[in-house]
Amino acid sequence: MRRRSLRARLWLSALISITLALLIAWLGLANLFERHVERHIGVELEVRLNQLAAAVEIAPDGSIRLTQEPQSPAFAQPLSGHYWQIDRPGQPGVRRSRSLWDEVLILPDDDLAPGLIHAHRLPGPAGQSLLVRERRIRVSADPEPVELRLILAQDRAELLVARANFTADMRPYLGLIAFLLTLATLIQIQTGLAPLEALRREVGAIRVGRASRLVAQGADEVQPLVAELNALLEARERSVERARAWTADLAHGLKTPLSVLATDAERLRRAGHPDLAEDLDQLALTMRRRVERELIRARVRSGHPPHAARAEVVENLARLLHTLERTPAGERIDWHITATERITVALMADDLLELLGNLLENAAKWARERVEIQVSMSLEAAGQVEIRIADDGPGVPPEHWPRLGERGLRLDERQVGTGLGLAIVRDVVEAYGGMLGFDHAGLGGLLVWVRLPEAHSLD
Repeated sequence: MRRRSLRARLWLSALISITLALLIAWLGLANLFERHVERHIGVELEVRLNQLAAAVEIAPDGSIRLTQEPQSPAFAQPLSGHYWQIDRPGQPGVRRSRSLWDEVLILPDDDLAPGLIHAHRLPGPAGQSLLVRERRIRVSADPEPVELRLILAQDRAELLVARANFTADMRPYLGLIAFLLTLATLIQIQTGLAPLEALRREVGAIRVGRASRLVAQGADEVQPLVAELNALLEARERSVERARAWTADLAHGLKTPLSVLATDAERLRRAGHPDLAEDLDQLALTMRRRVERELIRARVRSGHPPHAARAEVVENLARLLHTLERTPAGERIDWHITATERITVALMADDLLELLGNLLENAAKWARERVEIQVSMSLEAAGQVEIRIADDGPGVPPEHWPRLGERGLRLDERQVGTGLGLAIVRDVVEAYGGMLGFDHAGLGGLLVWVRLPEAHSLD
């Protein structure tokens, strides 16, 4: 169990509560059973005590005799745990059952009115614990009535055996109750946490772009959280829109200075300074590329894409290749595409074009003659589209693969470039929750693969 898990905490508290409840029930029922049996034994002792009182009489010689002794074999068995005894004032045990053998029960000298019954719990023969009932009676005799003390006792061992049997019989039922309570706890926890699970799914839908807001439904206790999250999403959207507006303003603001640089370069060329003009053109081009790519980085990092973001991969690949095949670097390459028709990814079209454009430009830069492009559904990640681009260039040693995509990294300074292409690819992939990786290409060069989330149907 994880200590921070709400489900684990609920289970822990429920199991503790169930255990305590069953323990209390077990002890309580066992004690109630013991008290009930003890009361039942007490009633039997009182009945026999009354029978003994009815059978006592005083003989003419002053001795005590019984018209009928209590009829139970246990009273005749030594130390059986069932005893009766008759005391006279100052003479305990004048008459007693054979089961007492040579023992005499000594009771406290309490003030007992005739006819009343007192209950005691006293030690007995052989270490027994006895339940005792006593009663004082007056028996007619000459020259005056005789006061006698009648005693009936029973060993508590039988009670303890009955309690042990009762608790043993209770175990299966307590186990069944424990199972039912655990099942009820499972249902309760599942039902109680269902709104949170629904909320998690809705947040996940927002993260992957299938929704833009949380649905206001479910338990009343969750509604304040839903409202706060929706307010947070709205505030973030406004912030993202402001950031996008700011980046657009920045792009427009930089267009004029860059245009001025291009104009100045043309003037220098006309004035007979071609080398200086070429340097100024390269400077303006590098600045323009950096500005464009940094604006793209700012856009994809500014927040999650709209929930309706979708772009068709093969269609955009065809557009890019149509343009690349007209460039000096692209026209010499044999471009080969293997793709499943109509594969759609959950990306904005501009971001997909930027990602594919950088990958294809990078492949064209290093390839000798051939570039292979494969588009398919990923076999390793469900719901992901995999794009693999391989070239027949010199490749990249495996020790450099983890660093590919670092901002400004250029492994070969002889090649023209800014080192931002793969960095932009990594930014776009990470912004949409995809993956980027590198491997050896079958053509001998570098294999670049990306996994992007598949766009869900609009139906």
